[in-house]
Amino acid sequence: MNRLFSAVCAILWLCSAHLAHAQAQPTVQVLETYPAGDDVILVRNQNFYLRLGYSTDHPIQIWAEPYFEGERADAGSNPSRTYDGNGEALGWFFLMDADVQVDEVRIRAGDGSPNGTHDVARYAVHVQGSDAAANGADKPEWVERMSALDAQAQRADYEKRMNKAPSSGDAALFGGFMLAMLALLLLGFAAPAWGLWRWRGGWRLAAAVPAVLMAFVVLRIITGTAIDPTSHNLWPFEVLIAGALSSAAMAVLAILRRIWPPRDA
Repeated sequence: MNRLFSAVCAILWLCSAHLAHAQAQPTVQVLETYPAGDDVILVRNQNFYLRLGYSTDHPIQIWAEPYFEGERADAGSNPSRTYDGNGEALGWFFLMDADVQVDEVRIRAGDGSPNGTHDVARYAVHVQGSDAAANGADKPEWVERMSALDAQAQRADYEKRMNKAPSSGDAALFGGFMLAMLALLLLGFAAPAWGLWRWRGGWRLAAAVPAVLMAFVVLRIITGTAIDPTSHNLWPFEVLIAGALSSAAMAVLAILRRIWPPRDA
């Protein structure tokens, strides 16, 4: 019995140790900055860059977020590619206005989710915006090199997404969308046409309204794309909306016609 208890405790200890290791937080430290110094003035269209050294045992993303007096500063900050193992990452931010200040940069790392992303480092620095024009000084080598690496990684990721074959679920979803669009287009024309053919008097005039709507939308798309091919990039949604409105209008008219049938029915 004692041996069994000892074996169970040993297994539980090994599992907990493995879990703790698997969930170990990555470490990130600031190696240097540009502009350098503890008190920095950022001129128009200038970024504050941070050269970061990281160590992690699982893939992470890293962000450098500027704060002032404990609140997120009015600034834009870097997106992040995925990092793993040991290496260097580039963080940066820019100020939205000349009167914005920063007194701390919080380095966050994780998977991007609220529960999976945490502060892993804080860097104290005072950054003040300015309306002055940039002086055209050359950036240090590490800024140019790491910016080029980030751009290359982003292009590779984009090409990978574009070349990735759609899954069966994506294909089914796209096929269903196209079928729904075709069905609404046909129904948007067929329902008013049926009303124009079967109904008389005021009901026929009412059925002409959705028919005119559908004709107007289709002709607008055709003439618009003939003049400017980019003017109706979302034309399937225009067709969906018009077809849905036409079908709904005809359904309402059909219900009203049953409630108040024409006198010659």
